[in-house]
Amino acid sequence: MGDETVRAWQAAEFGPPTEVLRLVEVPRPVPGPGEVVVRPQAVPLNLNDLERIAGGPVMVPVEHPIVPGMEVMGVVEACGEGAEGLAGRRVVATTKQACGGWAEAVVCPAASTFPVPDSIALPDAAAFYFPFHLAWLGLVDRAHLQAGETVLVHAAAGGSGSAAVQLATHLGARVLATVGSAEKAAVVRDLGADVVIDRTAEAFEEVVLAETGGEGVDVVFDNVGEAVFEASLKATAYDGRYLMMGFASNKAVADEPFVVPRRVILSNIKLAGVLFAYAPDDVRSLVKQAMGWNFASAERGAAIHREVVALVEQGAVRPLVGETVAFEDLPAAMERMAAGRTIGRTVALL
Repeated sequence: MGDETVRAWQAAEFGPPTEVLRLVEVPRPVPGPGEVVVRPQAVPLNLNDLERIAGGPVMVPVEHPIVPGMEVMGVVEACGEGAEGLAGRRVVATTKQACGGWAEAVVCPAASTFPVPDSIALPDAAAFYFPFHLAWLGLVDRAHLQAGETVLVHAAAGGSGSAAVQLATHLGARVLATVGSAEKAAVVRDLGADVVIDRTAEAFEEVVLAETGGEGVDVVFDNVGEAVFEASLKATAYDGRYLMMGFASNKAVADEPFVVPRRVILSNIKLAGVLFAYAPDDVRSLVKQAMGWNFASAERGAAIHREVVALVEQGAVRPLVGETVAFEDLPAAMERMAAGRTIGRTVALL
C-alpha cells in the first residue's frame, strides 16, 4: 500500500456483511471546500452502516461499490478551503453522505467534525458522539426535559438509548427503560434507570401506567419505531412529548403511514422528529429547498458538543461500549450487531 491508496471495506452489492464486504485498496481521498480528511483511529458501528450494506432504506442513497461507515474518530490529516482550523486535530466526525468511514482515510464535512480532548481515551472517545448528540437533540432541544418529569426510553441498552437514560437522569428526570433481555436490564439499571422493563416478558405500557398512576410519561424517546409505537402512545401522558428518531424495529415502514393522525389527535400529545444532522447555512438552505428537510446548524452542533464533552469529562455520563474489535473483524462484528447480540456500542480500533 502506497501513499496514494488506503485500505477500505467495500461492498459491490447488497447482502450479509461477511458475504459482500471485501478489504480492498482505494484511492486516498482528497477534501473539497468545507471538508477534511480524517485518519480514523476508531470506527463505531451504526445501524445506518448495516442498512447500506444489507440494502435497507436510507436517507441519502449512494451507488455501488460503497464503503460503509457514517461515523469516525481520528486525526485530521488534510483540510479543504475553509476548514484549515481543524488541521491536526483529534476529532469525531460524521462522514460525507454517511459513507466511507470503514477505511484508513475518509472525507468528512467540517460542519459535523468536532474536536475531542485527550482526556477522553479510547474507546470512549469513539463511542460518545452520535448517541449523546442524538439524546441531547431529543431530550433538551425538542422535549425541553425538566427535572421531576418522567421519560420512557426504548432500546435502553443500545448506544443512543443508553445515552438517553444517562442524560435524562443527569437532568433530574425519572427514567423508565425498555430492554430485550435480563442481561441488558442489569446493565441499564447500572446506568441509573429507575424502572427497567424486559419487553419480552411483560407489556411495557402496562408497567408504565402502573408506575405513573395511570397517567403515562411526560416524554417518550423512541428509536425503535413500529414495534413500540402504538403501545408507547398509550404510555404517553396528556400533553406529553413523543420523540421519533429511529426505526430499528422495521425500517421498511419508515416512510409508510403507520403514524395515524387520528391516534395522535386522540392522544393529545406533541409529536417531534429528531434528526442528527449538522450543516453550514448554505447547505441547510439547499436541503430545505430541495427536500424540505431541516438540518441543525454547525453552530448548534458545536454548542451541543461542548456540553456533551463537559459531561463526559466530569464523569456525569459515559458511553456504553460493549466490545472493541480489530478493523479486520468489522464484517463479523456488524453481523453480531444485526442479530441483536450486542450491548451498547461496538468500536473497531485501527
